[in-house]
Amino acid sequence: MSKTLYISDLDGTLMRQDQTISSYTVDTINRLVAKGMCFSFATARSLVTAGPITAGITVEIPAVVYNGAFIIDKQTGKILLSHYFASHEREEIFQVLQEANIHPIVYSYTEGVEKFTYCRDLCNEETRAFIDTKKGDVRDNPVREPDELKQGDIFYFTCIGEEEKLWLAYQRLKGKYICLYQTDIYSGAKWLEIIPKEATKANAVLQLKEMLGCDRIVAFGDAKNDIPLFQIADECYAVANAVPELKEVSTGVVLRNEEDGVARWLEENGSWQY
Repeated sequence: MSKTLYISDLDGTLMRQDQTISSYTVDTINRLVAKGMCFSFATARSLVTAGPITAGITVEIPAVVYNGAFIIDKQTGKILLSHYFASHEREEIFQVLQEANIHPIVYSYTEGVEKFTYCRDLCNEETRAFIDTKKGDVRDNPVREPDELKQGDIFYFTCIGEEEKLWLAYQRLKGKYICLYQTDIYSGAKWLEIIPKEATKANAVLQLKEMLGCDRIVAFGDAKNDIPLFQIADECYAVANAVPELKEVSTGVVLRNEEDGVARWLEENGSWQY
């Protein structure tokens, strides 16, 4: 009997616009997992921010976080797969961002502790607004000097703000690294995220599939960064609120995130192939 890995994006897909997961979706997934469904999520979020949102869902298998930079055991927090920038790669990225006058948020592990580091006095309004949503976050690491951004093992850059500057950096870095240039679904601000070239949801989910001994992948998503994941899935479903580019490569379209599209599809279609 084949074993299927069901994998869902969070923001805009499993989650509603208020950044919560409905009780219907939680109850449905938990009931199906109890029957044997192999379900997890693949998100741009960290486990720190995804954990509380998904706390009610029984996720017994590892999750993909930071857009594929890590596969992590949700129960223990143990990292099972990781991707970091090499020293020459991060120097190149810092140089490009400096020349474009972009002041990023830099995610790293320093002596085994995860941090996001930024120069608040240099950050633009949009970046400071995002940082303000993270008050109380244990990873918060403001610094005074740009050189202090380079500490630790770096795995993620987040740049928020002026479209012209971000586009310039995107054009210079795309192809060398995974560069996600898009509009944030909550604030409407332009974002450029830069990740090691091996770190994609697609690569991470394929490795998770192998770890678990699954034969098939069924994926759900809403954004452009889900396209590579859809391309390696056996079946892939865009929520109705997804971008047109994702719908074009999907097996089908399910109800909107606000209508519990993923959970309703799982309840109606997934019970025969756990």
